[in-house]
Amino acid sequence: MVRMLLVFLLSFMLAPLPITSVSAVQPEIEVWKSPSCDCCINWVKHLEDNGLTVKVQDVPSATLDRIKRQAGITDKLASCHTGKIDGYVIEGHVPAADIKRLVSEKTDAAGLTVPGMPVGSPGMEVGNEREPYEVLLLKKDGTTEAFAKY
Repeated sequence: MVRMLLVFLLSFMLAPLPITSVSAVQPEIEVWKSPSCDCCINWVKHLEDNGLTVKVQDVPSATLDRIKRQAGITDKLASCHTGKIDGYVIEGHVPAADIKRLVSEKTDAAGLTVPGMPVGSPGMEVGNEREPYEVLLLKKDGTTEAFAKY
């Protein structure tokens, strides 16, 4: 009886473990934001609710401005928070699905931005109000093009 139990336990221990695809693992997104901004908190919650792991850094506005400039975010492209994931900059209320698409497609770009704070974008929900907005692909040369439209 003891021998059978040992054989059973050994077979269990030696069984091959399932292999998880590296591409199935989403990288962590680091987000810099003002400590008191509710829409930033709501956007982070949107990311987490959609399966992204988020590391939040509450920073003073001068630090946030410096991070934006270093990432190539001009005033025209700016919003209230900045993120970085897998070498890309994510500026503003970009939907989680677009971030996942950017990372999975390994798009040759600097990142994504939703300039301003459009009502209805993730983190900027106000009841059923929606205004149309675009997620812009920020190219490495600083130019942009539409990545998604809502």
